[in-house]
Amino acid sequence: MPTAGRRSEQPSTVDRIPASMGIPAGAADPASPSVRLMEPLIARKIARTANPYASIIFLTPEAAAGYAAAGLPKGRMGYFAGRAAPMGPVPAEVVIATFYNFQPDLVRSAIPEAWTYASPATILEHRLVAVDESLRRVLGADALGQPEIKEAADLARRAAEACAPEGRALFAGHASLAWPNESHMELWHALTLLREHRGDGHLMALQVGGYSGCQAILMHQAVGEVPANFAASRGWSDEQWAEATDDLRARGLLDADGIATEDGRASREAIEHQTDRLALAPWERLGEEGTNRLRTLIQPLTATIAAEVFPGLR
Repeated sequence: MPTAGRRSEQPSTVDRIPASMGIPAGAADPASPSVRLMEPLIARKIARTANPYASIIFLTPEAAAGYAAAGLPKGRMGYFAGRAAPMGPVPAEVVIATFYNFQPDLVRSAIPEAWTYASPATILEHRLVAVDESLRRVLGADALGQPEIKEAADLARRAAEACAPEGRALFAGHASLAWPNESHMELWHALTLLREHRGDGHLMALQVGGYSGCQAILMHQAVGEVPANFAASRGWSDEQWAEATDDLRARGLLDADGIATEDGRASREAIEHQTDRLALAPWERLGEEGTNRLRTLIQPLTATIAAEVFPGLR
């Protein structure tokens, strides 16, 4: 992982990303005039629509109660252990690498100590219960029993099963877990797999673009995509934040006020575009019609969840 040290020699965009990156195995070269792959932006659109459903486990009171029931202390340990548990009782270094934009000492304050309180299997058992309880409370049992939930779950599972694990540790860990039986939980698991698959690809794009973990979250804030309190939750010190800011400013990506410059926005968009391309395989499996149908089915669900659970991030 790159450090937060100075990199003034780095280019201001990620145009140097090889065009071949992100082409699914067996797919034809998109540069060929006879081939037209799905527009990569569709991967970003459905990821943003789906995110609240998959992310409901991160902020609900049921999540905190579930991790406490598993034996974990209050605080951030539940988040780190719950999301990392599918990879097994890994050391802090694995979580630092796969979560990427969290300050390493913040991760070390929770991992590996979490495994002394509860095994990954126990944590995952309570995590599933917490997801089920959260969805039932926020969306209501009647909504979860509608046939559209089953249709959405079938589509999302089909997409998730098209994802390959190579180079994607968090996705691979989650893919090793058993599928839940109930449709609303099957939908949650599928969308979680798709979320982690995209996230792992995003880290590849950040690495090629020359962004450290601190710089990644700083640029995310600088282009106005996340609020300051969200960025602060990653635990970077004022000194580390200032060093990352100086580095990005020297590369021409931030202005004097810490706002993304034109080059900075172009660099950030290039990262997202490459992430889209790396996340495209499952949506090509569904095709545009299936992907748009899934997005239509989950939009009312995720809007309700966003309003209830993530009001500050809408």
